[in-house]
Amino acid sequence: MATATYLPPPFYKDHSENRSYVPEPPSSIEGTYVCFGGNYIVTVHSLTFHLIKFSEDVLPNLEEQGVVPQIYPKDSNVDYKKELRSLNRELQLHVLELADVLVERPSQYAKRIGDISSIFKNLHHLLDSLRPQQARATLIHIMELQFQQRKQAVEDIKRRREVQRLLKDAFITLDGQ
Repeated sequence: MATATYLPPPFYKDHSENRSYVPEPPSSIEGTYVCFGGNYIVTVHSLTFHLIKFSEDVLPNLEEQGVVPQIYPKDSNVDYKKELRSLNRELQLHVLELADVLVERPSQYAKRIGDISSIFKNLHHLLDSLRPQQARATLIHIMELQFQQRKQAVEDIKRRREVQRLLKDAFITLDGQ
């Protein structure tokens, strides 16, 4: 048999023949998982009056992960902009200190490298905790663009329908003369 495409793999099953069997969706993740190097904890909440389960991904703080001490505040009301600027300034200061140490006392560079690594890990963790807000803002932006495109498409259809109606009226008046 000659085909333009390859045959499907042997485990492929066409569900269009038997619509009574539809595979179940995969189960949701429970417990912890790793994403982009961060360990996330999934807490599942179920609403008692609905059969809906939703999960919330929580990024544990650095000390819970046992990576490095957390430099920025541990409370939930963190001013991200302020803390990122503070960590950036601290990083610049430590890089300058590393340059000074490399010139004057080269044998003591390891402690400075450890401090810089700790600051980078704190910056990375702080940015990882902003990922859900970034994803939400991106989705909102995409949905607003789609809304504007659909609104423009509807206006275009209305405009074309009006032009079509005017042409039809013009043809009717020309046929009547």
